[in-house]
Amino acid sequence: MRLLFVADGRSPIALNWIEYFLSSGDEVHLVSTFDSIPDPRLASYTFLPAAFSGLKQHKSSPGNRAANLVLSKGIWSDAAVGLRTALRQRLGPLTLPAAARRLRAHIDAISPDLVHAMRIPYEGMLAALARATPPLLLSVWGNDFTLHAPSTRLMRHYTHLTLSRAAALHADCRRDVRLAREWGFPAERLAFVLPGAGGVQTELFTPPEEIIQAPLAVQPRGVRAYVQNRIFFQAIPLVLQSCPQALFICPNMADEPQILAWVRELGLQRAVELLPRQTRAQMADLFRRARVVISPTTHDGTPNTLLEAMACGCVPVAGDLESVREWITPGENGLLTALNEPEPLAQAILQALQDDDLCARAREINLRLVAQRAAYERVMAQARQFYQQIIASG
Repeated sequence: MRLLFVADGRSPIALNWIEYFLSSGDEVHLVSTFDSIPDPRLASYTFLPAAFSGLKQHKSSPGNRAANLVLSKGIWSDAAVGLRTALRQRLGPLTLPAAARRLRAHIDAISPDLVHAMRIPYEGMLAALARATPPLLLSVWGNDFTLHAPSTRLMRHYTHLTLSRAAALHADCRRDVRLAREWGFPAERLAFVLPGAGGVQTELFTPPEEIIQAPLAVQPRGVRAYVQNRIFFQAIPLVLQSCPQALFICPNMADEPQILAWVRELGLQRAVELLPRQTRAQMADLFRRARVVISPTTHDGTPNTLLEAMACGCVPVAGDLESVREWITPGENGLLTALNEPEPLAQAILQALQDDDLCARAREINLRLVAQRAAYERVMAQARQFYQQIIASG
């Protein structure tokens, strides 16, 4: 197959899909909305910024050091993540028509069998506006409908438009297929549900031989507009009252000013370890050492880090979302909680740290769930079948 991905080329989710088809011998092209380092096996690579994604350049790219220095001291990187998200939602759609014309010319030159746009804002919107001849497969990410789509008039308009022009839909939860229909995806078109990152690489994300007894928890969701980090950090002192030896490890949070301020204000220096971005192997090692994984989000589909942690035997504690309930039955293989205040989250974390029966039960159920529904090779073999079906029907 000749495939064109329109995606964030830095994203582990996109890279998992691209790796599978590269390894399968398909001809793979990538149009990345963010500056990234391309895989040399790609048939072509194009950096096409949209919705101000060009402001965040890869620090290893030639000629970008001066720009990165300016941006690191500028308003864009100092603004709160919520404000940055709101600005992109309001102004980002205005940048799409010009970028779409460039994408259309690129598609015409490549003539792919299939265009796969990974998430609606802004890659899917960009591909839909390009109005290319090959069928468009659209991947929905967990907050596309609940956070982004209703945010502004233009975001609503472009979400409707994108779904109306997609030939097929990939979602990582059944909820998003239902929401896609409500937002204009025609009922007769193909939709399939598979884990967003293509599944869990179970040869990497493996459980330890024995259940972890140490009170160690990992919060792998980083700093995003839909992650309730304020509530999470406020919950930690409540946990420490009953479990003073508890340790919380937080990847992707090192050097984040607001996070550092909360840690200081709440006196959490001994209980919290803030880490930079971790490799996949490092994340697997963290999950194997941890008893609990915490996903304090108010907008989500099926979190990939949650599945990876479940594959390593962690007890999941997550926000009580419809999509997450497709994987977690509260009290059986994890705990779900409200995130409007710290007390319920703290109680759930304590239970996961201290309830040995829950830990053993969750480990058994989750290892079976991942093997049946989320193993990478099985998931991506299904994805290949869907690709072929879309191409044949297009």
